[in-house]
Amino acid sequence: MNFLQLHPNIRIRIVTSFLTRLVGMMIFPFMAIYFSARLGQALTGVLLSLTICAQILLGFYGGYLADRWGRKKVMAYGQGAQCVAFVVMTIANSPWLDSAWLTFAMMLLQSASNGMISPAADAMLIDVSTRENRPFMYSINYWASNLSIAIGSILGGLLFATHRFELLLVLTLVSLFTLYMIVVRMQESFFPQNDGAARVSFAGTRVILDVMRSYRHVLTDRLFLLFSLGGLFLFSLEFQTANYVAVRLAQEFPVQHIRLFDWFALELTGVKMFSLIQVENTILVVLLSLFITRLIQHGKEASSMYAGGLLYISGYAVILYSNSLVIIMAAALIATLGELIHVPTRQTYLAQIVRDDARSSYMAVNGLVLQGAKIMGAVGITLGAILPSYLMALLFFLLGVAGLLIVRHVVSQLEHTRFPLAHAKEAAR
Repeated sequence: MNFLQLHPNIRIRIVTSFLTRLVGMMIFPFMAIYFSARLGQALTGVLLSLTICAQILLGFYGGYLADRWGRKKVMAYGQGAQCVAFVVMTIANSPWLDSAWLTFAMMLLQSASNGMISPAADAMLIDVSTRENRPFMYSINYWASNLSIAIGSILGGLLFATHRFELLLVLTLVSLFTLYMIVVRMQESFFPQNDGAARVSFAGTRVILDVMRSYRHVLTDRLFLLFSLGGLFLFSLEFQTANYVAVRLAQEFPVQHIRLFDWFALELTGVKMFSLIQVENTILVVLLSLFITRLIQHGKEASSMYAGGLLYISGYAVILYSNSLVIIMAAALIATLGELIHVPTRQTYLAQIVRDDARSSYMAVNGLVLQGAKIMGAVGITLGAILPSYLMALLFFLLGVAGLLIVRHVVSQLEHTRFPLAHAKEAAR
């Protein structure tokens, strides 16, 4: 299996997502600094929270529409809205106009349209892939995502303050290219059987009730909800790194002086140690993703997912507690290896769980897993002020193990119910 053997829709999605995320990472992570300087820190927190809420709400609506209109139409409308947002945002940060409020309004529109696109795009990837090539597809996508984040973050730190207008102009061009690829090159992957169901209104009480009825079926799928809960417990460990671990290391990590012969010396503080963990994780993901994929592709998916989950949990549990440079670096290596093994196989099982006629709705709800993990990461800071580090490590280790056991229970149920049917569908393709 190689990249060119994947369905054209998959190749288009991975390439355009890479380019959009690459340029986006040069801009959006630094917008908090921009708004804080222009509008004040307190107001900035409220405004950025609104963009997250808009993304979540429009994610539900986008998932609903994609199961009634098809994936391509929803993605095209959402991408068109993004193009408008980026054009106006560029003008609002140009030599002719400088408006922080107009920039925020367009950032809100961009977040909402991105929420609308994501469930349709995720469902489309499932539509045009098979059980056999999904681990490879998700690994390539994961690798491309991390590579774009790594490059974009570095370039953004160098260019955002002085070349914000030029970066937004490039992002607008990338967005227009993406719109062209969706409209002209991408193929529709889902055709609703009931034409009448595809004719939905954009707003109003009726459509709100219809959206609620649509998600009622998703929210009564016990196996899917358990699988999502297990993922929430697992991924909460990783989000402790950017929250509790960062605070803990800044307070507890002993300052160390590292010397390499006579020409290099570094004072390693807790803050720098936190950055080092992030850099190590990103570099390992970029370098090892494809190698790990080829290593596990001939093994049993369930066994790989469980083994990867245990490595992931163990590595992050050690990071939650240790103050040793060598141990933290080794634990970060173990956690990253577990992440590379667990995430693609988990996504493969997720693709098997969701119902064919409601894939976008399922993916919209699945998007709440990472949002919930982010919230648990923030809660970890509060808990860390009360509990000692060894109890925090034990607590989240047990939480991760509980999540993995829940996932194992779901997979065992799937093996006896949905998977035989899924295998038959794949064989018929």
